[in-house]
Amino acid sequence: MAKGGKTLGEEALQQVARRFAVLGEPMRLRILQSLMDGELPVNSLVEATGGTQTNVSRHLQTLAAAGLVARRREGAQVFYSVADPSIFELCELVCGGIRKSLAAQAGSLR
Repeated sequence: MAKGGKTLGEEALQQVARRFAVLGEPMRLRILQSLMDGELPVNSLVEATGGTQTNVSRHLQTLAAAGLVARRREGAQVFYSVADPSIFELCELVCGGIRKSLAAQAGSLR
């Protein structure tokens, strides 16, 4: 699984699987996409994603537990930011692959 012929141990594979599981939810991807330009308070994330306060908060807890987002409190507001920017590299790789696949499909329909 690892590049360069190195294999990952069982614990590392479990961590990779957990990270992919966390990213397997569209609302969590919307939240991460909303945070690409910097930290936002929860109410802004609710507005940006179109979710409910309860739903967005639940997904933020999952993302925080996975170490993908960080939170800080300022008065009554809680602000979230991306804790692991490498997640955007992963998303770009996946999105790039999807774009190529869709382009190839569109080309074959002509």
